[in-house]
Amino acid sequence: MQVSDNWKKRTVSPKTKADGSPPGWYSRGYLPHFDAGETVQTVTFRLFDSLPLSMLEQWRRELAHLSAKESEVERRKRIEAYLDRGEGSAWMNDPRISDKVQEAILFFDGQRYRLQAWVVMPNHVHALLTPCAGWELGRILHSWKSFTANECNKLLNRSGEFWQTETFDRYVRDERHYHNAIVYIENNPVKAGLCDKPEDWKWSSARIRAAAKSIDDERSD
Repeated sequence: MQVSDNWKKRTVSPKTKADGSPPGWYSRGYLPHFDAGETVQTVTFRLFDSLPLSMLEQWRRELAHLSAKESEVERRKRIEAYLDRGEGSAWMNDPRISDKVQEAILFFDGQRYRLQAWVVMPNHVHALLTPCAGWELGRILHSWKSFTANECNKLLNRSGEFWQTETFDRYVRDERHYHNAIVYIENNPVKAGLCDKPEDWKWSSARIRAAAKSIDDERSD
């Protein structure tokens, strides 16, 4: 796996911008930072057979008595719990496939978007990112999904549908939401019982973050 230089060499955001405006969130260099002038978003996309449509329809009926907001919150919880079971073809259990997906996510980091956190699970992907000017989230996701579908199908010697068309995305509301999103994303493999610690999972920002923090701590000694 090749890691983006942007993630190897994260720079510390200045405490004030050149124009004197607030910097937003900043870090020592091993934590991701957020430019308050742009919008951070979380996204989840999944393999086409990871969640049966019949299950979604069943949940729709079961949650029909709730308000739209309550129904959506509960629906997301059920989807996340179901995905963590690793149902379906779960092609990202194959290291070749998970490597290819991770490489694609990292490839344009710093050019089309700033990637703050990610994890490649057996049948789905979570990411936290800030699109750069001129790059809409939908365009970024289409690029990820189109490229990886073609390349992964080649590796699997198959053709046809790879990703589910539907993608879940949310705007990050505030700093608390931002840090909670990082914790959720990087702890997903632990929650799913795939490893003991976030940094043990190869296809995640947690592993790179932990390595960078260790180097940073050594330099500080």
